[in-house]
Amino acid sequence: MVVRIGTWNLENLFRPGADGGPRTEDAYQAKLSSLADTITVLAPDVLAVQEVGDPDALTDLADRAGGGWHLATADPDRRGIRVGFLSRLELTDIEQTIGFPAGLRPIQVDDTNTTSSTMGRPALRARVQAGSQSIDLVTCHLKSKLLTFPGGRFSPRDEGERARFGAYALNRRTAEAVTVRAAATALLDGQGQQRAVVVLGDLNDEPAAATTQILHGPPGSEIGTAGFTRPDQGDGVRLWNLAAQIPEAQRFSRVYRGRGELIDHILVSHALVGLIPNGAVTTDTTAAAPSITDDPRTRRDAPGSDHRPVLATINL
Repeated sequence: MVVRIGTWNLENLFRPGADGGPRTEDAYQAKLSSLADTITVLAPDVLAVQEVGDPDALTDLADRAGGGWHLATADPDRRGIRVGFLSRLELTDIEQTIGFPAGLRPIQVDDTNTTSSTMGRPALRARVQAGSQSIDLVTCHLKSKLLTFPGGRFSPRDEGERARFGAYALNRRTAEAVTVRAAATALLDGQGQQRAVVVLGDLNDEPAAATTQILHGPPGSEIGTAGFTRPDQGDGVRLWNLAAQIPEAQRFSRVYRGRGELIDHILVSHALVGLIPNGAVTTDTTAAAPSITDDPRTRRDAPGSDHRPVLATINL
């Protein structure tokens, strides 16, 4: 049996009139059509989604993409966006992850005395059954590298403010990666050789970033290394990033100021990593990816998304 699992940041999927969403019905319909056309081409069995601004808008997208989808969404962040799933397979055991794990102290989030001990956007876990294989999935959207400053500004007043808020964002993204890693560790329970676990979503950083690598678990035997084919004691809790399985020319999911970045990722447990051959992980190539800046408002009425979906084909 073949199962196709993907992740896609839908870029502010709000119905018209909401802050950050399309300003007109025509722009909204164009966005839905563009997103749905891509989903139809990709034909995923499960698609983790990010930046869902309104669960009703996700329902609209599911209807436009052909119906017959199972949907689930997490609670929103302060901006009103959330993660979720579109799935042809039934979703069960749905639950959120939001609080930092034991031992991780609250972090500073701005220039005030405010601290946080929760993820800015809750992660969402669900289980699907693909033939005889049960698969646990966790989708997340970690803190962005695109900074927002007091008053909703996208530009800092000075270099000191930029540097501080860069640190606050990095601290949050790190703590959120630790929180998602704790959720994955609990699902694996030391039995990753038998338990199929997939962590996926917009990690807002590239494969070599420290925050991304926190999700790997124990180091060693990464794809492409000499130890990959040799079992070791870390296999029961390790996750493998499938970035290395993407054809090199496709190895980006967003274009920032003209530079391709792979910030959307799929990580799998030992039970699955050997079932995904080289080249079986792809990013969408049906349209040119727009180059974005630090101000997301410039794309408010644009169709489609500023991210490319990432899709893995698993031969169960």
